[in-house]
Amino acid sequence: MRNRMVCPGGYSGTAVQAESKSMPDPEDITHECHNANINNDRTDNLATFAGGCFWCMVAPFERQHGVKQVISGYTGGYKASPTYQEVLGGSTGHFEAVQFTFDPAICPYTELLDLFWQQIDPTDPGGQFYDRGESYRTVIFYHDENQKRLAEASKKALAESGKFDKPITTLILPASAFYPAEEYHQDYHKKNPVHYEQYRIGSGRDTFIRCHWEKPYKEDLKKRLTPLQYEVTQNNATEPPFQNEFWDNSEEGPSRIAAEKTYGQL
Repeated sequence: MRNRMVCPGGYSGTAVQAESKSMPDPEDITHECHNANINNDRTDNLATFAGGCFWCMVAPFERQHGVKQVISGYTGGYKASPTYQEVLGGSTGHFEAVQFTFDPAICPYTELLDLFWQQIDPTDPGGQFYDRGESYRTVIFYHDENQKRLAEASKKALAESGKFDKPITTLILPASAFYPAEEYHQDYHKKNPVHYEQYRIGSGRDTFIRCHWEKPYKEDLKKRLTPLQYEVTQNNATEPPFQNEFWDNSEEGPSRIAAEKTYGQL
C-alpha cells in the first residue's frame, strides 16, 4: 500500500510522514467511464498518459495551450469502476493516468508527447520515483493509429538520442475505458498546493526533471545563442547600449517608423 512520504531534500535526508490518501465518502466516487462523458467536440481529440502519480501529471498538461478538461483516473485494466484502494492493491490491472481533450490545430499531438517525456523517468519499469508498482508504470495510451505511429516514433527518437543510458521502458498501449478517480484526487495541486509541492520534491520527481530535462535544455540554448543573448533571455541581463549588430541600423522597420511619427525624421 502506498504511503506518501515527503523528504524536502529529495531521496536523501530525513523522511517526514505526509498526508496519506484516505478513502472518500461513497458519493464522492465517480463510477462512470470518462470516455462517455468527456467533451467530444469534432475539433478536439483525446489523449491519455500514465506518468506515475496522477497528482503530478495534471498541472503540466493543464498549462499547455490547446488542452482542456484534464482528468485524473484509472485505465488499462479489467475491473469496471475501480476505487483508488483497489488500483493501489494491484487487483485491477489499471494504471493511474490523466486523460484530456486537446485541439490538434493549436497543440499537435507531438508536442504533448514531448511534454509527457519531460515529466517522467522513462527508464523505470517498476513505477515512478517514490511510487512503486505496476499501477505507477509509464504508458502512452493511443486513441487511433496516428497516435500510435507518433508515439512509437517519439519513443524511438528518445531512445536514439543518447539522453539516457538505460532502455526506454514506457509502454505504448491501445486506449480503453477510462474511469475518473475520486473527487478528492481531481486538481489536487489546486486543492492542496503545499502538500502537492512537498510531494513533488520529496518523491524525487522535480530533481530528476531538473537534472535530465531542464539542464540539457539550457545547455542546448548556450550552443545556439551568443553569450549576450543567453544572459539576456535566461538570466534577465541587460543588453549594453551601442553594442549589438543593429544599433546603427537605418533601415525602416516598425520601431523606426513609430519613432519618426512621434519625434520627426531621425
